[in-house]
Amino acid sequence: MSAIFTAVEALYAARLAARDARPNLLNGRRFPSRHALAAVIDDLSAAIYPRRLGGYRPNGNADGSGDAEGENDFVAARLERALIALTAEVESELDYWQGEADAAFEPGHARTIVDLFATTLGDIRRLIDSDVEAAFLGDPAARSVDEILICYPGAVASLHHRIAHQLHTLGAAIVARIISELANERTGIDIHPGATIGASFFIDHGTGVVIGETAIIGERVRLYQHVTLGARSPLGAAQLTVRDRHARHPIVEDDVVIYAGATILGRVVIGRGSTIGGNVWLLSDVPAKSVVVQPEALTLDPRAGLSLRETLLRAAS
Repeated sequence: MSAIFTAVEALYAARLAARDARPNLLNGRRFPSRHALAAVIDDLSAAIYPRRLGGYRPNGNADGSGDAEGENDFVAARLERALIALTAEVESELDYWQGEADAAFEPGHARTIVDLFATTLGDIRRLIDSDVEAAFLGDPAARSVDEILICYPGAVASLHHRIAHQLHTLGAAIVARIISELANERTGIDIHPGATIGASFFIDHGTGVVIGETAIIGERVRLYQHVTLGARSPLGAAQLTVRDRHARHPIVEDDVVIYAGATILGRVVIGRGSTIGGNVWLLSDVPAKSVVVQPEALTLDPRAGLSLRETLLRAAS
């Protein structure tokens, strides 16, 4: 018990030190719940895809026709639960920021955000459908669009991002960020909710993909695993504050393919229809319809008796 007492006292001292170091930073205010938002995503997923992600079993004909009313009732129930819980989490975020705001938020502000979000759900469904279709067309291993929706990490990340991006746009930035991190936890794909991504977006395999806050991605873009669309440290970075925001991530135009391990940093533009090869490191613009690759690896002939250094020197001459 003495060890517990010592630990409790040490943690108390650490908490006080952290709070003293940030006296104006919202101590004691509510903060959105990761657990609650995970449940919100489950309910929203069920409302968006009632049969495949919600487990709804239609009555009526074998093909499910003739049961629109029952399916709509199911969607309404899951959606109502999701939006009530989401409103509570947005309220928590607004309460958290109230300590820094110049004026009080209007009563019902959280509900307004959630109501506006609800009007986008049809568009969200259509965008996710386009992403799933792009994966089906782009991956010969895929046997059905339902397999992609349920099994592919890129589809999971897409669903979370399409939801999170709308909430981020409407002003619920922390709620949106938590939703994006739920996807990252499940898939290893890290997409900031502020990133703007066009239709028919396909992330193949996906693990290790990073897309920054101000990235802009066009339509029919395909990324492979371990692609980074990141930022460079700007000149004068030491003078920037944590609240400074500027366009610092790449713009990827329509119909671009970026292969595994490529790293693209800064506000560079990858022109329409370009292909970026694996492990390429890019810090500058790429014209439309370009192909950017690393030199191909050398195959050494052990019979030649040359050292690696000698082989590289000959190849470079």
